[in-house]
Amino acid sequence: MSAVSEAKGRPQSSVLPMTIIGILFFIFGFVTWLNGSLIPFLKIICELNEFQALFVTFAFYIAYTVMALPMSHILKKTGYKNGMAIGLGIMAVGSLLFIPAAQTANYMLFLVALFVLGTGLTILQTASNPYVVHIGPRESAAMRISIMGLINKGAGVLVPILFTALVLAGLDNFSADHLAALNPSERAAQISELSSRLVVPYLYMAVALVFLIALVKFSSLPELQFDEDETEHMDAKGIIHFPQVVLGAIALFCYVGIEVIAGDTIGLYGESIGVAHFASLTSYTMVFMVVGYLIGVTCIPRFFSQETALIGSAIAGVVCVLGATLSSTESTLMADIIWGWSGIPVIPDSVTFVALMGLAHALVWPAVWPLALQGLGKFTAQGSALLIMGISGGAILPLVFGKIAHFADIQLAYWIGLPCYLFIFFYAIKGHKMRRWQ
Repeated sequence: MSAVSEAKGRPQSSVLPMTIIGILFFIFGFVTWLNGSLIPFLKIICELNEFQALFVTFAFYIAYTVMALPMSHILKKTGYKNGMAIGLGIMAVGSLLFIPAAQTANYMLFLVALFVLGTGLTILQTASNPYVVHIGPRESAAMRISIMGLINKGAGVLVPILFTALVLAGLDNFSADHLAALNPSERAAQISELSSRLVVPYLYMAVALVFLIALVKFSSLPELQFDEDETEHMDAKGIIHFPQVVLGAIALFCYVGIEVIAGDTIGLYGESIGVAHFASLTSYTMVFMVVGYLIGVTCIPRFFSQETALIGSAIAGVVCVLGATLSSTESTLMADIIWGWSGIPVIPDSVTFVALMGLAHALVWPAVWPLALQGLGKFTAQGSALLIMGISGGAILPLVFGKIAHFADIQLAYWIGLPCYLFIFFYAIKGHKMRRWQ
């Protein structure tokens, strides 16, 4: 019997759970990919360098490492459904914290608000990803996660456009040099005006999250129930004894790190080489990720397996790293060929390769989850928490990138993606098959 084939003694359709989880994944994307627009924004209003600005990603993603195991214990006590409602409540608090942060332009308060948002997302991710894996046949789990990823990255496409329109209008006229030329009172007034633009969007976000709490709490969403006969390796004393999960968490650490770098630093990179619309460049990466998820939805498992998708992602990622670090910062040939005919603004080749990383690694997350959770049974909550801890790659690797960019060259900093994609390749070839450490 499937882990969620029955709830309260009767069969359950997967339509309602998938719909509710789909809404949650849209929220994941909306909140997560705001960071790509926030980084250049906060860099200006808080007068930061590249390394300092990337503490935005650190504060947000480190919450996954710090809070993942505590959140898994909460799930054991409350159940997955109530746990998701709690996560949404924590996120609402984090959204409201942005209001005093914006009113004071206090960077530390912004970081606290981001950490609280990340904490709420931690319990949501820990609860919702197992839902998607176990709501239907395991061999099509990557396809279902791809659908969720499509929704998630669709929000990632929308967010920079909305954020640019509502908050960043006129931001191109502000720069460190522009602010430095002003007298202290004028500079403080302009920073205050820019910062206050964040208040209304985050207030609306808090209201939307409260509405979603009611949706989840009072819906007929079934509770996950794991059967004893579904559990393999019952003698395992802890999740550390499952190599496919531990190595899967490392693979996700690498993946999320380079995903965040590709999505959240492309604006900084574009600004550094003079791309006019740098504040909206995250949308380019997200569009390519959406294309990748569409490939996953239509092709897994019909045309190729989850393992094959992972291998292809790793190889494509290596190619993109080489292109991002070695190609021209002036020529727009690639963009001219790929979308120049559409009227969408073109970008230099090296920036295009950064955006193409979105396509290259789009299928890593949906492929790793079902491969890593296979056979865990009652250890699924622990396994999910460990995989969620892999999201800390989004906290640590962008800081390494920022340090390299600050002291050397931002284009060369993209070399950090090479070992990430190589480890994903190892996991695709061997790591996910391992059931013992020896």
